[in-house]
Amino acid sequence: MTLNTVKNKYYYIAGAILLIALAIVSLYVGKYPLSMEKLLSGDDLQWRVFLTLRLSRTVVGIMGGFALGVAGFVFQTVFRNALASPDIIGVSSGASAGAAAGILFLSGSLAITLSSFAGALGAVVIALFLSSLDKSGKNSTIVLAGIAVHSLAQTFLMCLKLTADPERELASIEYWIMGSLSGISGYSITANLILCILCLCILFLLHRHVIILSTEEGEARMLGVSVTTLRLIVLLTATLTVASIISLTGLISFIGLLAPHTARLLTKENRIQTMLLSGFLGGILLCGADILARSVSATELPVSIFTSLLGAPFLIYLILQERRSL
Repeated sequence: MTLNTVKNKYYYIAGAILLIALAIVSLYVGKYPLSMEKLLSGDDLQWRVFLTLRLSRTVVGIMGGFALGVAGFVFQTVFRNALASPDIIGVSSGASAGAAAGILFLSGSLAITLSSFAGALGAVVIALFLSSLDKSGKNSTIVLAGIAVHSLAQTFLMCLKLTADPERELASIEYWIMGSLSGISGYSITANLILCILCLCILFLLHRHVIILSTEEGEARMLGVSVTTLRLIVLLTATLTVASIISLTGLISFIGLLAPHTARLLTKENRIQTMLLSGFLGGILLCGADILARSVSATELPVSIFTSLLGAPFLIYLILQERRSL
């Protein structure tokens, strides 16, 4: 067993312990104070807040961050690009447009969640369809298709904003785009979490194929892999994973970029263990950001404010690193 392998095991254990610790803290942080003594005594209001709000919010924080971290690992590996993220093929812009349409034309949080999910899925299906028209199998094709879909979705979103009521609907759209876990409750997360878990299981089962896709096109074909088909399956599964989370939380910035890149910096590897560590780091980032969002101010702040405070400088660092390597 090499020294690097031993170090990596410590990283996985430390990541899991820190994630559990943040989850425990998350259960007790909020406007309504919870206490272990009252919970153990069977206080009805305390248990309702705990089960309906705190527990579900903590679960989404952990699972959502884990999913974004794993999806980010998949995108960066498949595209062989450290700057790649789940937004690259239009999932975020499609979800934004779908959520805006739901806020304007539908009623209820469930309808908005379904609308944003449909927007994310629709944007990705269009991007994958456009990329499939190019038979060359180049990674740049899906990137260009994603940029095109992103531009179309942003145009549609701007048109919806122009028709929105500035005092009510426009504010709701902007708040959704900033991302928050404040609307999470136990009544609205079951279907999304089931889909998220199924997609994560598929991605981990396909982890060897994900690594193969990081090799050169010719090498992958020599191994008997149908690169185009496999790439579409992996990217669609990763996108469904992201869509199942952001349709609940709104847009969460930079976790899909930060978590997998940090995992690679720590492990110096690109294996299934790194994929797992990316999930742990994503859960730590989102759960930690959510704790800060509801504790540093009297008014709850959007989660993306805190993830962007970390992500923006890190993105600048990556860009500078890329320029030095040229």
